[in-house]
Amino acid sequence: MGKSMNIENTKLAGVFIIETPIFKDERGDFIKTFHQDFFKKNGLDFKLAESYFSVSEKNVIRGMHFQAPPAEHAKMVYVTQGKILDVVLDIRAGSPTYGQYLAVEISAENPKMLFISPGFAHGFLALENNSCVTYLLSSVHSPEHDQGVHIDSFDMDWGVKNPILSKRDQGFPRFEKFKSPFQYKKNETPN
Repeated sequence: MGKSMNIENTKLAGVFIIETPIFKDERGDFIKTFHQDFFKKNGLDFKLAESYFSVSEKNVIRGMHFQAPPAEHAKMVYVTQGKILDVVLDIRAGSPTYGQYLAVEISAENPKMLFISPGFAHGFLALENNSCVTYLLSSVHSPEHDQGVHIDSFDMDWGVKNPILSKRDQGFPRFEKFKSPFQYKKNETPN
């Protein structure tokens, strides 16, 4: 297995695109999604605490979610089936990119991963039926710290007239009324 992962910086400091190696043969595909030594060597000191996956129909939007301190977490996201538009919003007060977002298409055929540091809200739009998204988290779920920002309250154009949203996601505060629990810290190491 000579192929290796590659980490790409994005316009949001603390959010990275990880190119994953694909090994193909007559049986199908084999994809490496986690390599702790590689991540640590590249400054991503990620400690896996919990993992989930979701299966969504086309036009479902899940987001924009985060977990507030002291239960904040870094998150790694990838797609094993289908296709999504993955969106990350900078909610770190004082950040030079506060309120800016990154949107990246990820699919089973284009197996990138996103590494999202604490201080960002995350969500996605399912572009195909049965889109399966896996989340690796650096802390366990804490209902009292589980929060979000409404999906249509920042500049993102989701391109869907009638998205399918949960009641919970519909009730999140608008970004302009949102008071962030995160403070930007220059030179902070992702975890």
